[in-house]
Amino acid sequence: MQVHDVVHITTRDRVLRAWQNTMELIRDFQLYAKEISDPTISDLFSRFAEDEGHHAAAFHDVLKELERNEGQ
Repeated sequence: MQVHDVVHITTRDRVLRAWQNTMELIRDFQLYAKEISDPTISDLFSRFAEDEGHHAAAFHDVLKELERNEGQ
């Protein structure tokens, strides 16, 4: 019988992954906004990129706080 080590995914791991995903969405939405000629849809993607920027900043703040707490 094989015994497998269990990988424990921490809160920090989840927040880091969410931050990475959000950063990718920002890049994608910015690219779409530049590529699309329809100004209404282009503006929509620009606004979504900005919204995701707020989410990314919040995740970044949480990551920094978690790192500070790990050092204590």
